Amino acid sequence: MKILQQIGILFGLCWLSQVIEAILPVTFPAGVIGLILLLILLLLRLIRVDHVREKSDFLLTNLPFFFIPAAAGIMNYADLIMANGVAFVTVCVVSLIVTFAATAWAVQLTIKLMERGKKR
Repeated sequence: MKILQQIGILFGLCWLSQVIEAILPVTFPAGVIGLILLLILLLLRLIRVDHVREKSDFLLTNLPFFFIPAAAGIMNYADLIMANGVAFVTVCVVSLIVTFAATAWAVQLTIKLMERGKKR
């Protein structure tokens, strides 16, 4: 029953985020809305990490499998990618650098906040 509860919580948040996305007047990804909702529920302690840990660990462990259909779909557009190869590579490199920088900044900020919390 524990597994069904965890799946229910995650799918419920997913469904709720899609409803919110449909209601919003601006385009905003449902996945991001779902993550924000989960963060809010965790911060308000309405749900605990134990309520979703097992299923979220399972999903994260098997995350590469979720990218197989997208990667296979790209093969349908190989000629288009080759025609715009320079632009494609430029976007990939720039986004990679920005992602690395944002991740490094977030990790440094998290470490500082954790150290500040330990001092109190």
